[in-house]
Amino acid sequence: MSVETISILGCGWLGFPLAESFLNEGYIVKGSTTSKDKLPGFWKVGIKPYELHFNPEPAGDDLADFLEADVLIINIPPKAGKLGDGFHPQQIQAVVNALRQSGAKIPYTIYVSSTSVYPDLNREVVEEDVVTPDQAAAPAFVDAEQLILGLGNSTVLRFGGLLGYNRIPGRYVAGKKDLTTGSVPVNYIHRDDGIGVIRALVNNPQPGQTFSVVSPEHPTREAVYRKNCDDFGYETPTFAEPSEPEPFKIISPEKLIKRIGYSFQYPDPLAFYYAP
Repeated sequence: MSVETISILGCGWLGFPLAESFLNEGYIVKGSTTSKDKLPGFWKVGIKPYELHFNPEPAGDDLADFLEADVLIINIPPKAGKLGDGFHPQQIQAVVNALRQSGAKIPYTIYVSSTSVYPDLNREVVEEDVVTPDQAAAPAFVDAEQLILGLGNSTVLRFGGLLGYNRIPGRYVAGKKDLTTGSVPVNYIHRDDGIGVIRALVNNPQPGQTFSVVSPEHPTREAVYRKNCDDFGYETPTFAEPSEPEPFKIISPEKLIKRIGYSFQYPDPLAFYYAP
């Protein structure tokens, strides 16, 4: 597959540096944002900017032009809350409808989903543990995944907790008392590895596949929080023994590693790179 133009729907904390990495390789990159204030920053680095909203129907700039690309990366953060769990699948349905109506023949689509689809099964979990919405802890995500997989030329990436740079987990719990989830193993992914996985799939497409994107090592939350607090001088939280064991899941990235041979820059969340 020859790739010249990449469109990234959702150029936020992950999407913007992803776009920059593609620009550095000489690709033409189109990027969307819901914030008009961010458009000049896109132009500045060389991203062709589009202000696009899905509420859940599309509004804003020329969506058909945005969809003229060789690769489409969909990275829309789900907004549930008052909008309800069904809102995000409706957004993804609107994207799918726009693709079909525009006649855009995008050779390859990547959809960023979430490991929140996996229920706490108190064991290692793999992609095949959640295939249908009724198996999921977050059925709406699987509804959205199935819409994307229905395009026939797409890959679903279930991302773990995205961290690194200014996202430091210990910062969010500094000084808190009697946390009861300290013994739970984490399922994190460093942003640089998230970008690396997407780039690897652009170079080696895996249509029809679903992958869990998490670091292969799973220290406890307590270990991560203590390390962050020691490293950055945050007040260390205190931990309490729960009345009964906390449910957990250990999400395996083995399918991703074996299928595309990906080598993690940061396999251990205790050694993530941060830049506060």
